[in-house]
Amino acid sequence: MIDLKNLTIKKAHEQLLCKDFSAVELLDACRENIQQRNTTLNAYLEVFDDAVDQAKAVDQKIAQGEEISELAGIPIAIKDIILYKGHRAGAASKILEGHVAAYDSSVVSKLKAGGAVITGRVNMDEFAHGASGEYSAYGPTLNPLDETRVAGGSSSGPATAVTANMALGSLGTDTGGSVRVPASFCGIVGLKPTYGAVSRYGVIAMGSSFDQVGPMAKTVGDTEILFNAIKGLDTYDSTTRDYEKVAVKNEKKKMTIGIPRAFVGKGVDPDVIERFEEAEKKLKELGHQIVDIDLPNIGNALAVYYILIPAEVSTNLARFDGVRFGLHKDGANGIDEYLKSRGAGFGPEARRRIMLGTYVLSHGYYDAYYNKATAVREVIKQEFRTVFESIDAFITPTGTSPAFKMGKNDNDPLAMYLLDIFTCSANVAQVCAISVPMGTVEREGKDLPVGLQITAPHFAESTLFTLGKQFLGEVV
Repeated sequence: MIDLKNLTIKKAHEQLLCKDFSAVELLDACRENIQQRNTTLNAYLEVFDDAVDQAKAVDQKIAQGEEISELAGIPIAIKDIILYKGHRAGAASKILEGHVAAYDSSVVSKLKAGGAVITGRVNMDEFAHGASGEYSAYGPTLNPLDETRVAGGSSSGPATAVTANMALGSLGTDTGGSVRVPASFCGIVGLKPTYGAVSRYGVIAMGSSFDQVGPMAKTVGDTEILFNAIKGLDTYDSTTRDYEKVAVKNEKKKMTIGIPRAFVGKGVDPDVIERFEEAEKKLKELGHQIVDIDLPNIGNALAVYYILIPAEVSTNLARFDGVRFGLHKDGANGIDEYLKSRGAGFGPEARRRIMLGTYVLSHGYYDAYYNKATAVREVIKQEFRTVFESIDAFITPTGTSPAFKMGKNDNDPLAMYLLDIFTCSANVAQVCAISVPMGTVEREGKDLPVGLQITAPHFAESTLFTLGKQFLGEVV
């Protein structure tokens, strides 16, 4: 029997080569977990039937002695916002009901080229609007560690799939913390790459200047394997870069790590601060120098984010009209059909952000809100560039608390938005950040994980991997 709980991508690759089990058997083990738990957890929206053919192809290559990549035969789940040709892709929204992808996203093409077995599409907050996983049109995703609590959003399904051993890794998207918050709540590793490190081609857009596809896995090493598979230049996405040419090759084992001390303690649960202080102590014991840093405008990142993101959302979601694809509602005329289709297709959070974005872009408010937020964003970017001249990375908690109860923030959108207070600055500044488990805190007799966020300069993912591995005791 395959021990999925303790199986990593790296170990699975070694065991596939040793023929301890086959790729088909590994897929079957994940599918058995899906069958047992998905009815409750609601992580998978669809399990792909053709996954077994992918697994058989890998087994055939192994049998013939062909060389395979580290991802070959590895079950990987993809967020329902990433296009996979011939398969449903709906962004967990009714407006895209029945939509089938006409082409592969670049990240899926790269997974397929590496022989990964794409198990299915997993749940999320509708169009990635949310921090809890409760805003899917197909019901919330539950936290596998405590089914009364949220899994975090918007990449709730990718996080739950990994934590519940329904896949060995997953791809989510991170616009303001949507990979890192679920990783923190579910006790796994989640990476938000540098903007431009990974192609967005074939990924349904939320905020085009913020979105990045990010890998999630049990270990930093596995997350690195996934990142290496999907990174790099893509002619279909003009924002991408030739990663090997721009990557920061930080080979230092002892680094200078900053803490924005004045910012860290705001609104954070006391026991989360305790875990953070323990993490700081551990990094010191590992030989790293810890220094206090000043980022005067990091506290403004959340305000900037929630002005610019709705603006980009209102623009990107304008294309979903019920005419060319997805949900359609008949009406008395074209305008009536448009209004009825969008009204029935979009959920409450999507509608809220569309209205906010339309407002800040409207005549008379564009200068007052959008232009000012854009200017502050540039200030924040410059502050990050300046501070990274003297440090290798800085740390904060990933979230202000562990996973909270389902429905706790249903009637308080502002409280939900505040969940991104530590994570959104990396997206505003377009740098890279990773969340790694830093311990647990007790809630109602259960130990719930919380995450440590490490943020590094543009294209310095190697720094994140080195620090993350050291912190978790993985081989560097």
